[in-house]
Amino acid sequence: MQVIAVAGTALGALLPITNPVGALAAYAGLTGDMAPSEVRRQATRTGLYVFGILAVFTLFGTLVLNAFGITLGALQVAGGLVVAHSGFGMITSTPRLDAAEQDHARVKQDISFSPMALPLIAGPGAIGVVIALTARHPGWGNRIGIVIAAAVISALMVLVLRFGTPLVDRLGPTGIGALVRIIGFLILAIGVEILVHGLQSLHVI
Repeated sequence: MQVIAVAGTALGALLPITNPVGALAAYAGLTGDMAPSEVRRQATRTGLYVFGILAVFTLFGTLVLNAFGITLGALQVAGGLVVAHSGFGMITSTPRLDAAEQDHARVKQDISFSPMALPLIAGPGAIGVVIALTARHPGWGNRIGIVIAAAVISALMVLVLRFGTPLVDRLGPTGIGALVRIIGFLILAIGVEILVHGLQSLHVI
């Protein structure tokens, strides 16, 4: 039951940060010139890469913390800032990729790992969250729960990217923009909460 509880906690934390709606909007733009079969293939590869990134940092992320002497509180502060910055960028419609990165992505034949999996979906915010979760819920059994949540997120992302592209055309830029802003506000709030927990852990507040 503990594994299921940790998996549910991890799923709730990762879902808004991985942001399927925002990922779908970016994916639709980057795959606009691809054949339908290639669009589906890229979606599957993206999901596999997302799972691989999150699983690796779930299993070995705390080793990185210990190697560099980083405390959980410091990680939470840094992660909260990254997550809050990401949410604020969504509210203000700031592109998650700069102009050079967008131009490079458009001419790439394979966008599944970069920029889709990293940094758009399993970026610094999501990586920080899984490392913080493993530090807060130690033990390999709990890590299995986080890996399960990562698998669910990855499978959901595959489904959204494979079958959600027509939704972008239906909603149009205005509808997608409204959804992204709403999710961005939630992510901003999550980032602030992570930041507050980190400051409390460091006894700053």
